[in-house]
Amino acid sequence: MALSASQVQQLNSQFKGIPPAEIISWAVKHGNTPVVTTNFRPYEVAILHAVSQVSQDIPVIWCDTGYNTPKTYKHAEELIERLKLNIKLYVPKQTSAHRDAVMGIPQIDDPRHEEFTKQVKLEPFSRAMNEFKPDVWFTNLRKGQTALRDSLDILSLSKDGVLKVSPFYHYSDTQLDTYLRKFELPNEYNYFDPTKVLANRECGLHT
Repeated sequence: MALSASQVQQLNSQFKGIPPAEIISWAVKHGNTPVVTTNFRPYEVAILHAVSQVSQDIPVIWCDTGYNTPKTYKHAEELIERLKLNIKLYVPKQTSAHRDAVMGIPQIDDPRHEEFTKQVKLEPFSRAMNEFKPDVWFTNLRKGQTALRDSLDILSLSKDGVLKVSPFYHYSDTQLDTYLRKFELPNEYNYFDPTKVLANRECGLHT
């Protein structure tokens, strides 16, 4: 789906206040190779549910760092089964045991942190996107998460020109809690991202 920046801006004005399901349906109708990305962090269930209600054929790319908590893995398995997700699993080329032996989990000010992030997150993600070559990328980015994400909107263009669609962009935690209660969906709070350190730090996939 090739859209100019001005077209994206115009559509964002039109989509503000529109139910997520309608935005997803629009994107699926106009896109050719949509994907969803997830790590099963808090509130990810909302985008997974919303997209699966429109189409269960859309690939759901899960880049598993290998450092998720047992609760997150159980949460993921529950959602994969319940929502019948078309899951596509991508993992680092190195095992977490190997990495723990040679570098551990470097702190943010450690020179090895950049290589660590590349190994556990950026390389698997790049591999997935190169294989699927999506023109539409569903995410659960929301305003207020990071400074970068505050500069985005429901629709935005990635550095590679892929249309990122974030149907819940303007939703607060309270609004998402309401959505989850409405559809009796479980949430996952015990999530660990070894690359971020701080909750409001950008993960690297959207820069």
